[in-house]
Amino acid sequence: MNRYLPEGCYITTPENRELTASYEGLERALRGGLIAEAPCVLCDHAFSLHVALGGGIRGVIPREETALPTEGEGVKDIAILTRVGKPVCFKVIGFREGEGGRIAILSRRAAQKECLETYTDTLCPGDILRARVTHLENFGAFVDIGCGIISLLSIDCISVSRISHPAERFTPGDDIFCVMKCRDCRGRMYVSQKELFGSWEENARDFSQGQTALGIVRSVEPYGIFVELSPNLAGLAEYRADVREGQSAAVYIKSILPDKMKIKLIIIDAASVPPYRAPARYFVDPEKTAHMDSWLYSPPGARRRIETVFSA
Repeated sequence: MNRYLPEGCYITTPENRELTASYEGLERALRGGLIAEAPCVLCDHAFSLHVALGGGIRGVIPREETALPTEGEGVKDIAILTRVGKPVCFKVIGFREGEGGRIAILSRRAAQKECLETYTDTLCPGDILRARVTHLENFGAFVDIGCGIISLLSIDCISVSRISHPAERFTPGDDIFCVMKCRDCRGRMYVSQKELFGSWEENARDFSQGQTALGIVRSVEPYGIFVELSPNLAGLAEYRADVREGQSAAVYIKSILPDKMKIKLIIIDAASVPPYRAPARYFVDPEKTAHMDSWLYSPPGARRRIETVFSA
């Protein structure tokens, strides 16, 4: 099992509580080189992070130990400041005497270095991994793939159904699964998620001609309106001047055409209420499948072939 979890996933475990609840536990973590987690409660004037350990024990992460710097760059001040109020992973690297008692000296950098060398650097395109959403931008979601190491999930890789902003899928703090896509020349990792949400055929099985289903209006074009039925499935309805992007819509399924990968819809009603966001449904079980070589979205006999091939 992967030991290098996104920050915040380990903090409530009995093992972590045992390591951080006493000096004995922290000394065991020091001797064994173990990674632990605790909440960051303060960033001082020197940009050292203070963490809350059990039993009133003080823990400090010096500025130079707050994060593993990226190639050619130092650790930015904002990256340190934004850790306040959040769990941080660390290794215990020593103790010192301070005002009020013994202080544990911690290193988030050392924990990230071990995670990078032992886990993330060994991942191959197509490997399925756990992640936690950290923040959102117009172009994608940044996700923690282990010990605070960040990867980009670009907006076009979130789902087949197009969205205008990642906030339509995620909230910071969401735990998700994704698949490694590639690395760039600087070693930065990019991930994808749409390959886990099923093929056109798998999604279309949930619907049949004559049903009225709930959807989300994703795009209003002069030639028609695209309505999302699931993250990897959308249909096209005739244009209506009173329908706007982002609305919830009740749609009648007029026809399903696998060879064209099309679903023809009729919008029965549309309302400006918060769209219902169902929990993520993965068609690949991440607990049983650790890797996928390729993913074929198109159904058999379709006129177009849509496929992802993962290659090293």
